[in-house]
Amino acid sequence: MSDIEKIEKEALKAISGVGDLAALDEVRVAELGKKGRVSGLMKTLGKMSNEERQEMGPKLNALKQRVADAVEARKAVLEDEALEARLATEKVDLSLPARPEPKGALHPVMQVFEEIAAIFGDMGFSVAEGPDIEDDWHNFTALNFPEGHPARETHDTFFFSPQGEEAAKVLRTHTSPVQIRTMMAGEPPIRIIAPGRVYRNDWDATHTPMFHQVEGLVIESGIHMGHLKGCLIDFVKAFFEVDAVEARLRPHFFPFTEPSAEMDVKYTRDGDTIKIGDGEQWMEILGCGMVHPNVLKNCGIDPEVYQGFAFGMGVDRLAMLKYGMPDLRPYFEADPAWTRHYGFKPWLTPSVSGGLS
Repeated sequence: MSDIEKIEKEALKAISGVGDLAALDEVRVAELGKKGRVSGLMKTLGKMSNEERQEMGPKLNALKQRVADAVEARKAVLEDEALEARLATEKVDLSLPARPEPKGALHPVMQVFEEIAAIFGDMGFSVAEGPDIEDDWHNFTALNFPEGHPARETHDTFFFSPQGEEAAKVLRTHTSPVQIRTMMAGEPPIRIIAPGRVYRNDWDATHTPMFHQVEGLVIESGIHMGHLKGCLIDFVKAFFEVDAVEARLRPHFFPFTEPSAEMDVKYTRDGDTIKIGDGEQWMEILGCGMVHPNVLKNCGIDPEVYQGFAFGMGVDRLAMLKYGMPDLRPYFEADPAWTRHYGFKPWLTPSVSGGLS
């Protein structure tokens, strides 16, 4: 009996005196572990007589329970103290935002690419891509450019140095080579848009040596200029988000289309703001035409069976018209202040039904 009282007194004193959870666990093991003092007393029950066991059993079990309860009570106190200490060192300033405001913005050109893809995707067009570095065949010859055409000269086109016997490659001057590659790789019907970077030897407020373009191509049987005009009017209405557009096709010349046209739309100007679809002035907005029979033949398509139309537009200029940017050159100056002013939230995906801009 004196051993029980002594062990309990010493154990409870040791438990109440520990200052952290690690020390408490050491006391628990010393008293209640397999080799602990309380556990050692419990093992003596097997050597006792029945009368001694009936007397000592309840006392030893009560000792074990009181020591275990003291350990759990002290553990709860130490855990609360540890939590309080942690909270004191990990204060949160609730006056600050939960997370930093995102600083990135989608460049207006990329936004317009997304808007154009959404509009033509709703019309059933797919997106096709091709290389920026092209050979003469895909960039000029297959598109019905004759020898000596001004576009084949260095004042208009960036040429690479010739490699051996091969003709000099070029930085593509339009995304029309994507049309050629698409027609040569598949069979009609074809309905694609070809967005991407293009390169021409020019630099001023409205021209840059690298700019962005989207071209479209439709090849099917029974296609005519009415389909072309209707498609483009629907695009202009959707892109500029207006209910009506008055447009005209003015005769022009492109080597790869016949007949060829430039499309004008009516607009009005209020200061620096341009509103498409209203007013009495005409503005040229894109080039278009029926695909030239020679181009179809060059791609292995019978022009007696299939016809088609093509169009091309400058994405940078469309962005200027829609979002009021007066100069092309800041597009490429990597000025974060300009991008923050004209940029778009990158997670807002344009759609025809949900809104473009």
